Amino acid sequence: MPPGRLLVVSGPGGVGKGTVVAALRERLPELAVSVSATTRPRRSGEVDGVHYHFLDDGAFDALVGSGGLLEWAEFDGWRYGTPWAPVGEALAQGRPVVLEIEVQGARMVRSRYPEAVLVFLVPPSEEALRDRLRRRRADTAQQIDRRIAIAHWELRQAGEFDHIVVNNRVEQAADAIARILAVTPAVPRGPRHTGS
Repeated sequence: MPPGRLLVVSGPGGVGKGTVVAALRERLPELAVSVSATTRPRRSGEVDGVHYHFLDDGAFDALVGSGGLLEWAEFDGWRYGTPWAPVGEALAQGRPVVLEIEVQGARMVRSRYPEAVLVFLVPPSEEALRDRLRRRRADTAQQIDRRIAIAHWELRQAGEFDHIVVNNRVEQAADAIARILAVTPAVPRGPRHTGS
């Protein structure tokens, strides 16, 4: 992967972004993973500063107001954003950085940092996505239905991304993204489908 590149991995909630990014880090240990800020409550097992920076509305507003976020968006009633300082520092050191963010945030990154490589992760099917959301046991049946409705909209935005990767198997999806980064000298325009 070229040094100092910014990679965005996006896709519907429950598609496995975090799992694929973790597998990608095993392949590319130099890859810096940005820790997002969020206003949503911490889930069981999540650690502040590791999984997210958990902020109240006032602290999040302060980051937005000071220009301290590279991107931010609202998703399912909560706000999420990428603190700019650690991303800029890693890029300045020549380290590649990955952001695991929602579609709205990816759009903002594209507008503010057009040389970023945007990868859209898709599930093999809607039923596979629904099953993954159920297995997480973080949402009620009603919340899962709402997430699936949001996923329909998100999947229609896939054409805005440089590459589309199907997350049928985590290892294959991570390998596909690693290959994209290894052979991408400049940001391509238009989606390229990569099966996994």
